[in-house]
Amino acid sequence: MARAAEDRHRDRRLAMVRRQIEGRGVCDPRVLEAMRTVPRHRFVARSLAGDAYKDYPLAISAGQTISQPYIVALMAEAAAIGPHDRVLEVGTGSGYGAAVLAELAASVISVERHRKLADAAGRVLAELGYTTATVVCSDGSQGHPPGAPYDAVVVTAAASRIPPALIDQLADGGRLVIPVGPPSFSQNLTLVTRKGDETFSKRFCPVRFVPLVEES
Repeated sequence: MARAAEDRHRDRRLAMVRRQIEGRGVCDPRVLEAMRTVPRHRFVARSLAGDAYKDYPLAISAGQTISQPYIVALMAEAAAIGPHDRVLEVGTGSGYGAAVLAELAASVISVERHRKLADAAGRVLAELGYTTATVVCSDGSQGHPPGAPYDAVVVTAAASRIPPALIDQLADGGRLVIPVGPPSFSQNLTLVTRKGDETFSKRFCPVRFVPLVEES
């Protein structure tokens, strides 16, 4: 019975990737394979497992959401993560995004300000064997200096401006993917690339994210 349930989830996951992600233009083969691999249903409440492979956000605790699968894939593709990269994620939430990034990178540090979410995400990631993903409970707007520099930084909350600390923690050639704009309206998903002391920005998609909260 358990095996049949897992097979159903796998079929739904493959269909999700084919129709909602690959079908909408995400083409990086490593990102597509990561999305086929990570069991999104493990990162939501059991009552929501039947909706886990539909292409919209789902509620988790602390008033937060697990991101829409297409947006998770789009951000991972934009970050251009290589197998030897060190990655910082800001906004762990359920841990789903960290798992996808862990499929792509050598190591992932994911920062979450809500202790309850950080602890729950860490448990699920450990249960699924994602030993290269570490969850840290702290102010994500300040990044995580002990792990810097990072080859990529992925931010899953909207910032009115790009936090300077995240730029400072990028390696030369590093990529930052972040929603930028007012929290009460849609934001622009933005790719920032660091080249020496300069940065180059590109907006490429309107999105809606919860705000990035900076601790006072």
